[in-house]
Amino acid sequence: MCLPAFSRCLTKSLVAGGLILSAYSANAAGLLSPVSANLPDLRIKAHHVEVTIQDGYAITEVEQVFANPNNQALDAIYSFPVPDKAAVGEFTYWINNQPVTGEVVAKQQARQIYEEEKKAGRKTALVEQDSYKTFDISVAAVQPQTDVRVRLVYVQPTHVDSGIGRYVYPLEDGGVDEAKLAFWNRNEQVQEQFSFNVNLRNSYPIDGIRLPHQPAALVTQTDAQNWTVSLGNRKQNDNGDDDDAVSARSSQPKAQGPVASLDKDILLYWRHSDGLPGSLDMTTYKKDSSSPGTFMMTLTPGDDLAPLQKGRDWIFVLDVSGSMAGKYSALTEGIRQGLAKLSPQDRFRIVLFNDTAQNFSGDFQPAIPEKITPLLDRLDQYQPNRGTNLYAGMKMGLRKMDADRPTAMILVTDGVANVGVTEKKAFLKMLEKADLRLYTFVMGNSANRPLLNEMTKVSQGFSLSVSNADDIMGQIMLAADKMSHQAIRNIQLKFGGGRITDLTPEQIGSLYRGQQLTLLGHYRKAGPVKVTLTGDIGSETRTYETEITLPEQSSLNPELERIWAYAKIENLQAKMDYLGENSDTKQAITSIAREHGLVTDYTSMIVVEEARFNQLGIDRSNKKRVDTEHLARQQRVAAPTQQRRADTNKPMFDKQRSSVSGSSGGGAVDPWLIALLIVMAGATLIKRTQRNQEIQHKTEET
Repeated sequence: MCLPAFSRCLTKSLVAGGLILSAYSANAAGLLSPVSANLPDLRIKAHHVEVTIQDGYAITEVEQVFANPNNQALDAIYSFPVPDKAAVGEFTYWINNQPVTGEVVAKQQARQIYEEEKKAGRKTALVEQDSYKTFDISVAAVQPQTDVRVRLVYVQPTHVDSGIGRYVYPLEDGGVDEAKLAFWNRNEQVQEQFSFNVNLRNSYPIDGIRLPHQPAALVTQTDAQNWTVSLGNRKQNDNGDDDDAVSARSSQPKAQGPVASLDKDILLYWRHSDGLPGSLDMTTYKKDSSSPGTFMMTLTPGDDLAPLQKGRDWIFVLDVSGSMAGKYSALTEGIRQGLAKLSPQDRFRIVLFNDTAQNFSGDFQPAIPEKITPLLDRLDQYQPNRGTNLYAGMKMGLRKMDADRPTAMILVTDGVANVGVTEKKAFLKMLEKADLRLYTFVMGNSANRPLLNEMTKVSQGFSLSVSNADDIMGQIMLAADKMSHQAIRNIQLKFGGGRITDLTPEQIGSLYRGQQLTLLGHYRKAGPVKVTLTGDIGSETRTYETEITLPEQSSLNPELERIWAYAKIENLQAKMDYLGENSDTKQAITSIAREHGLVTDYTSMIVVEEARFNQLGIDRSNKKRVDTEHLARQQRVAAPTQQRRADTNKPMFDKQRSSVSGSSGGGAVDPWLIALLIVMAGATLIKRTQRNQEIQHKTEET
């Protein structure tokens, strides 16, 4: 995956109901490491994170200081996992003690400039995206016994489900790209300063905040809408000085040893107060009256989705390849307990696959003990072996479905497809033709989110991102609530007025209980706009309407332009994955990325000495955009908390929104969730064991 991890670990993934779970040791990310394996790692002196969650999106600023302990100059690589839906618009590298912000150019051009600057002995840095996995930043000519200072800034829409907001700061690197894991040792210890600070400002009241596995977190509530979170050892005193500076002037000794380890994700949850209405919320940016506007619209439906009553069909597609041997007993026990929870009205079928597929149970079987017990006894005796033909397993699972019964596929595998058909578009086309729902947990920062998310979208299922640091049971509760209730399907959204253009996503699909719908787009005309949402709930088509007002000028949220651009690029990339690569789509992605200063598969960010930008003919457009965003952030801090609700005069929904505390459940926990929990527990144990073995091995070598 990325050089900074510096870990030789064979990494596989576990997919349960589409779940991708790192089953072995996760590696730290966000590290600057020498390209040469013969040199020791750079020391991480400081790691500071500032997160602002406001107006429907989060801004994350990561600043790190590294020290080169070697007696020679070196080239190094800084790596960071690509957060979900995050647009990286700023990378700043300090050259001669001055911050220099990078500019985005075509990928090949950026690499050429970097190599030429390095060859000439000038300071330079290069930011490249490794598909959906990491941002890899190369830094040339790090001088001996000197510090390196870098800052990475990204923005992303916030995620709220059933009244629970969730933010993850990714530090674990799942390491699925074995070609890059070329070394044994790694550096994940922050030596002097570490801080993680969150400023949460919400237009709706919040009644609780939780940080799993962070007992030292300091949570402060200013009022119901404003909260702060602090972690780490860097705080400011009343004079505005860092504690580190104060300690230097005092006789108090400093703490010895590392102050933090960058090996686990940091999770933040916030819980909205009960009784909030369904609503349409909106954030806008329009520089002036002559410029087009950008909007982010969030629809939170009222809770009018009834529990499901009819029996369902369950298709378990299970990986029995050789790599499953260590987890197979946990898997079969999970399936056994899960099937025991089925209703007598339900039916099930089991398909096994390794390098071929086998219809293990034959046709659909009634979920009664007389059918379940003998099949599971046979399953217990099976010996996992051979490769992983995921496509063959899914294809067999889709055979002979009953059109009169709702069907769900639960996919459980610990490997990446390596036999038979492996192209993404082949999986999408197969699911597109099937009348079933695929429910997906996407776990780990190296999970193939593009594939898993597109598969669930095609099947009108849903996906939930899960980190090793998550409250797993809470995530399972959210999933169970969705699977036990109706969904709004075949959603259409229409606008009357505003000259709305460039909507993303272009196709919405389905909304499950507790989910929000977020759309981004442009508008050309300020003023009143009628918004109409239609969707199918069971056999009924429902319509929801309201009227909103688009502002003539709105200057506080310039980051929306980057968020829209990233979402548009994701849509274009998904189309290309499905239809095949073409030069027009690549050019469109490149043009949008360059205009909005985004790193993609086709563009990179180059940092050179300030005077060199003009000499190289590179316009400082991204620096101007960064300056505009910084100014807007300062203005937002000084301004009162903004009200995002746009349908106050004519509410779009007439019921309260769904919330976890107000959930009516919907019956027994679904069977695949029981299986998922057991398999995840087994995988976590394997992960911890592997981690301990690595530490012991490293200690013995030392």
